[in-house]
Amino acid sequence: MIRSILLVFTLLMSFSCQPKKSETQSETAVNQKVQKVQLSQEQLQEYQTAYFASGCFWCVEAIFESVKGVKEVVSGYSGGTEANPTYEEVAYGRTTHAEAVEVYYDPKMISFQQLVQVFFGSHDPTSLNRQGPDRGTQYRSIAFYKNGKEKKIIEDYIALLRQENAYDRPIVTEVTKFDRFWKAEEYHQDYERKNPNNSYIRAVSIPRLNRFKKNFGSFLKEETH
Repeated sequence: MIRSILLVFTLLMSFSCQPKKSETQSETAVNQKVQKVQLSQEQLQEYQTAYFASGCFWCVEAIFESVKGVKEVVSGYSGGTEANPTYEEVAYGRTTHAEAVEVYYDPKMISFQQLVQVFFGSHDPTSLNRQGPDRGTQYRSIAFYKNGKEKKIIEDYIALLRQENAYDRPIVTEVTKFDRFWKAEEYHQDYERKNPNNSYIRAVSIPRLNRFKKNFGSFLKEETH
């Protein structure tokens, strides 16, 4: 029995978003040859931003990258008070931050309200401090707002989900005033695209992305269908 429990625990840990001692930044560069058109900071200033946290940012970034009207997605940390957080600090729960994404989008192509739909439709907002195999406050569900209009959009959508009994359990998503976003280390950017053979990506991230694509086909960019 003990051996069986240890085996299950080992399997769960092997599919965790948390860093492992055997992982190095060089190992995440296996598929760095895959190129993507990068927009300059000047170009990005033409678009609006939205911020969300819903588990491992490798997964969340890939989901929002597949959405039409989204021009760029950056993985990072937000929702806490510590300055200059690092991946190991956040992933091991040593800060009050959550893994989060910064979404640059064209409001002429997709609205903030639709991004909120993507957010709620791509994770379990009833799971407290956990998404999939990843546990801890660093993986909590947060919808950030920058102004009163955005806050109302989020709260109204949550009210609609509750009214429609969309979930069997209470929604635990935090609705939080956006303060600051800290960009994650460069090797985390576009992690799923660069590392398709990573065990976590194959077992957790890609299936999560595919579930989203199946349910939100009308939101997808043409090349991601």
